[in-house]
Amino acid sequence: MPAYATNMRLKFPIVALVLEVITIILFAVFAVYDDGKGHGHDQHSNKTHSEPMDLYPMFQDVHVMIFIGFGFLMTFLKRYSFSSVGINLLLAAFGLQWGLLMQGIWHLDDGKIKVSIFKIINADFSTATVLISFGAVLGKTSPVQLLIMTILEISIFSVNEHLVANVLKANDVGASMIIHAFGAYFGLAVARVLYRPGLKNGHENDGSVYHSDMFAMIGTVFLWMFWPSFNSAIADQGYVQLTAVINTYLSLAACVLSAYALSSLVEHKGKLDMVHIQNATLAGGVAVGTCADMNVEPFGAMLIGFVAGIISTLGFKYLTPILASSLGIQDTCGVHNLHGMPGILGGLAGIVAVAMGKKEGGDAAMQAAALASSLGFALVGGLLTGLIMKLPIWGQPPDQNCYDDSIYWEVPAEEEEHEESLAHADHSKNKAEA
Repeated sequence: MPAYATNMRLKFPIVALVLEVITIILFAVFAVYDDGKGHGHDQHSNKTHSEPMDLYPMFQDVHVMIFIGFGFLMTFLKRYSFSSVGINLLLAAFGLQWGLLMQGIWHLDDGKIKVSIFKIINADFSTATVLISFGAVLGKTSPVQLLIMTILEISIFSVNEHLVANVLKANDVGASMIIHAFGAYFGLAVARVLYRPGLKNGHENDGSVYHSDMFAMIGTVFLWMFWPSFNSAIADQGYVQLTAVINTYLSLAACVLSAYALSSLVEHKGKLDMVHIQNATLAGGVAVGTCADMNVEPFGAMLIGFVAGIISTLGFKYLTPILASSLGIQDTCGVHNLHGMPGILGGLAGIVAVAMGKKEGGDAAMQAAALASSLGFALVGGLLTGLIMKLPIWGQPPDQNCYDDSIYWEVPAEEEEHEESLAHADHSKNKAEA
């Protein structure tokens, strides 16, 4: 096995420590506590909320989604759970610091970033884009490559977010476009650049076992429960925020029914497929994001979720194999089906809702521009980031070590022996059958 692949001993500590030291220095220069006095006091300054801790419950809900939801959702791979939850924690912890800086730079107050709950929610949001992209390259990248992706992606994300929110003044409260579509297509572009011909016929570890699928359902349920907070966290407080909660709640509920129905419909003998249940049941949360705070009526939100569940399930069944075989995009978690297409659906729903006058002061053309901007930044940014990640110095794993924790983690010995004995038994069985 090539030495470059496993030797993390210097590369990873140096990159991680240098990034953290730089971040601390930047915080020393720019970050201060929010005192509530500044002229640029959040985007909520002239709105109803005034108390510094009002948004804390929303922040905690979003935090649970980032660390438990996204982390456990990716544990379905049978030998990659340490990396799914563990690298998720690493990237999120670095990403929220970097996101606070990158987004704060656009809203300086007397040359300082005033750290408030609103800003740390937005920093968590910026991190979500990275965790979505992580899903597209899961199992095929080293921790060092992923830290590099985190810096670049959050920097590009914050430019697009500033453009969408402050220049185009588009509405995207639940971030269907700026987080979900952006994160998905960024990740798919990276995955395209990092394409591995050696994996085109699959890999023995690129699959789940009974208990790994069970763990992934923990992530699904946490995400499902807390999604109303994600979509309403930065909405204007009061009835607008309530609207966002209700729309998300109903969209998710309708989405579950259509996802289950379609899963049974497209699977052999009408059985449910755990991949669809883990992912497509969440598509309603993604798709209703852009118009979550708009007056689309409860049935409108349900309709969006219903359609999202259908396209997401069909995507897993029919589109993912096509992306892999025809376009060379090996999307490990199927982020295109959970975040990509539902994110675009959300953007389109937002254009329609604004055109129908469901949001005061909205402009349908700006909504369309926001969707185009998010996709453009994602694809171009992802391709460039992929090229940088492809440099051999970051130590990406060789094909045979993909989807396997043991290359980057100390794995308990009995687990390895157990796996070996299973492989041995399998081998003997195949021999006997032959």
